[in-house]
Amino acid sequence: MRDDTAAMAQAILAHHAAVFAGFPPEPAPEPTRADPVYQAALQACSTLGFIAHDAECLAEAWLARSLRVGAFQPECWPDEPADFGLQPVPRAHAFASCPPQLGLYGVLPDAQWVGRMARAGVPTVQLRFKSDDAAAVAREVRAAVEAVQGTAALLFINDHWREAIQAGAYGVHLGQEDLDALSPADLATLRASGVRLGVSTHGYAEMVRADAVGPSYIAMGAVFPTTLKKMATAPQGVGRLGVYARLLRTYPQVAIGGIGAEQFAEVLSTGVGSIAVVRALVAAPDPEAAAAQLMGLLRDHSPPRNRP
Repeated sequence: MRDDTAAMAQAILAHHAAVFAGFPPEPAPEPTRADPVYQAALQACSTLGFIAHDAECLAEAWLARSLRVGAFQPECWPDEPADFGLQPVPRAHAFASCPPQLGLYGVLPDAQWVGRMARAGVPTVQLRFKSDDAAAVAREVRAAVEAVQGTAALLFINDHWREAIQAGAYGVHLGQEDLDALSPADLATLRASGVRLGVSTHGYAEMVRADAVGPSYIAMGAVFPTTLKKMATAPQGVGRLGVYARLLRTYPQVAIGGIGAEQFAEVLSTGVGSIAVVRALVAAPDPEAAAAQLMGLLRDHSPPRNRP
């Protein structure tokens, strides 16, 4: 079979199609290698619905594993960090660490909500404040930092990393475009500040990109459909979340996107240690009660949370 690309692709599909059901096939990208294992994996992963740069990433990993173990193993989905070129642990390039289990992670629109959920006991909170007014942004970030004082909450600031450093926030969360926009000097400033860094990812290629900077945690999503923002990629689903979590097992992980109380058990079954929610808190009739319920679900499925 080692030289029969079509047969190898079919073998991969036979073992894994059920896990990734529900995704329409994607066009296979132009292959960059002649190796039959690489080409089989590229075709199979495209058929399973992985977009071009993720199918390419998987095909490279499948080839790396086959060379490492000396055999083509269609039954084994790639999940060894080294096969994807991820940094070995301890990482040469890494941000300050955060707890391995971040627990319930509330993504909140303003400092008032940040303080309210921090006082309700939510262990990790993020200020996602949208404004083109630089002065307003700086004020809101400072207010959010003040709002968590006297609580145990860890505060991450979405996007506004300079203001976060100036205000003394615990961490910063960046999307892929924000990460790509950082100059080497910006990245060095961020790392030297001691601030924790979280990065959003939506598939394998973005995970590899995030790992290159060694963030404090990696967020994965959107797991389910969400109406809160327009997503460039389709919802990833629990099947994909499970294989992502195995690959990123040396990182704290946050699942995000359309997750409500009814999905907590299946999301946590993947091994992800934190779930980010937006509407489940801010749209709840009683946000404090909703927070208590969701934290209870996390406690039922997760090991105790340790602070660094």
